[in-house]
Amino acid sequence: MCSTLKDTDCIPYQDAYEWLCSFDSYGWIFGLERITLLLERLGDPQRELRIIHVAGTNGKGSVCKYISSILQKAGYRVGLYLSPHVQRFSERIVVNNQEISDDDVAMLVTQVKPVVESLKKQGNAPTFFEIVTALSFLHFRNCSVDFAVVEVGLGGRFDATNVVHPLVSVITNISLEHTDILGKDIESIAYEKAGIIKDHVPVISAAVGDARAVIEQVAGERGAPVLWVDQTMWKRTFSDAMGQEFTIQGSFKDYSLRTSLLGRHQGENIALAIGAVEQLQMAGVYLTDTDIQDGVLGATHPGRMEIISEEPMILLDGAHNPAGMQTLVHTLQEDFSSHRRIIILGVLKDKDLQSMVSLIVPISDVIIVTKSANPRSADPNILKELIQGLKKVSNIFIEDSVPLAIDHAKRIAGQKDLICVTGSLFTVGEARTYVVQDTSHSGVG
Repeated sequence: MCSTLKDTDCIPYQDAYEWLCSFDSYGWIFGLERITLLLERLGDPQRELRIIHVAGTNGKGSVCKYISSILQKAGYRVGLYLSPHVQRFSERIVVNNQEISDDDVAMLVTQVKPVVESLKKQGNAPTFFEIVTALSFLHFRNCSVDFAVVEVGLGGRFDATNVVHPLVSVITNISLEHTDILGKDIESIAYEKAGIIKDHVPVISAAVGDARAVIEQVAGERGAPVLWVDQTMWKRTFSDAMGQEFTIQGSFKDYSLRTSLLGRHQGENIALAIGAVEQLQMAGVYLTDTDIQDGVLGATHPGRMEIISEEPMILLDGAHNPAGMQTLVHTLQEDFSSHRRIIILGVLKDKDLQSMVSLIVPISDVIIVTKSANPRSADPNILKELIQGLKKVSNIFIEDSVPLAIDHAKRIAGQKDLICVTGSLFTVGEARTYVVQDTSHSGVG
């Protein structure tokens, strides 16, 4: 516990969580005015933190996990801010692998609520994500972290996290996503992501093509040096269902590293993380090669290319956009080619359903369409119609919930079959809760 209020001064956790969720109705509202006002009234805790800031389309969560794990192996106290959560709200705010406690959430909400309500009366009500971002900065300050690894929520330029002045900025790959908010083309989306670049702060990026050109231009205008990560800087040397090994070309040396995270694309994520921690080394942060090796090996990322059962084999991957689905397809084709593939698919209705279905269907033997409990979930009947329109798979089933879909898949799965749950982190979260029966945390959400 890192907060300073007494238990008796706090509102109950359940009330605190419900109050937070009441701000979900505000949705995403771009702009830094509200978060700036909120943090100013809370003493600007983010200014006391040494931050690594990570944006991009896919892979940013994994990059954050690798960086955080490496720093922890070196003995540092590390805050990690991720979104969205897969199973529990507390996954969003973590210090040295310890999710924020219910008591700390209650204490922080007790502290923040009067400020938020005051702003609300003035017509400046923060959004859910803005309030949670403020809670994370307060928690990290209270816990006296040495570093905070902060993942951008949406875009970059106007994201609530973009009030920080980091030690290093990371921009992973960039593809079309949230086109109704970020722009209709790659250049527009890249410009939003590049908004996290600060004057003279080094940038590590794996962007290519037009996105790279935009980042180069913005970084040049701000005098920020850029290290580009491409496929020549990493090579996969071994892989099986339990993990894989890579050779990574760093600025100082080559590293031979093992990770439990699956998929060839992890080579790029690890290379980005190595680039970031090498920048920290150049800034005087002490890290050894063993810290880097142990950190990469120790990193986990539930719900992202994660095997949660071996009999039958169940793979979870929260691919929620076409680029993420393409990466999943590559992994299934390359690393699970000998398996009959039973796909459980549940997608949010505001996603590019046609593109995602078109990618996953051709490599599927059986598809079970379903929906998570999230009200934004797409109607499974619509997904089924899209799949039938492609005429590439005949075994299509509908189940009304994720648990029912998993039960169905288990009934029809043979010894060498693979059940893959994908399409949304909400779908994956419900699957993980149902299969793993995780009761390690009492928190709601």
